[in-house]
Amino acid sequence: MIMKKALIVWGGWDGHQPKEVGEIFEGLLKEEGFEVVVSDTLDAYKDAELMASLDLIVPIWTMGTITQEQLRPLLDTVAAGCGIAGCHGGMGDSFRNEVEYQFMVGGQWVAHPGNDGVLYDVNMVSEDDPLTSGIGDFEVRTEKYYMHVDPAVKVHATTSFDDVKMPIVWTKTWGQGRVYYNSLGHQANIVAMPQTLELMRRGFLWATK
Repeated sequence: MIMKKALIVWGGWDGHQPKEVGEIFEGLLKEEGFEVVVSDTLDAYKDAELMASLDLIVPIWTMGTITQEQLRPLLDTVAAGCGIAGCHGGMGDSFRNEVEYQFMVGGQWVAHPGNDGVLYDVNMVSEDDPLTSGIGDFEVRTEKYYMHVDPAVKVHATTSFDDVKMPIVWTKTWGQGRVYYNSLGHQANIVAMPQTLELMRRGFLWATK
């Protein structure tokens, strides 16, 4: 059986604990039988041989900047059929000037009213959804992301801002590639919650199919 191969690229703003989150995701992917390559530089995306070998890319890079020489292989690799899956600012608030990256992701962070420590509900959209079934609604105390979201995404979990149902988990496609995003994951302790970990596990597997 050929092992699936994943690339984790971590860096950017340290406040989101990218190295620690990367270690959690590395362990999770290895449990699922992936060969995992971990990099702390965006130059990993310029390695054509590596990129051609991947089944999954896991970006963990909040804010920062990316060159076109780094970005173009990332976009093209996903469009060619490689999955991409990530969470919180590590995927949904990267490279704020790069609108094509945001187009691929399906959304962009714009606010977290109340900052860290907001208590809110995470609501599953459907009991029959294989990406969320059996997890159930749950409470979390963390940053509550308000995002600008592509209307083309399929929403799997939401939270409420007054009358607005704000997507938390969504999927979409980029060319032939599958895209999974989860806005939870402010720091490693939120990523390590059983519900978040299970959502991400299913997202990683869905994106690689």
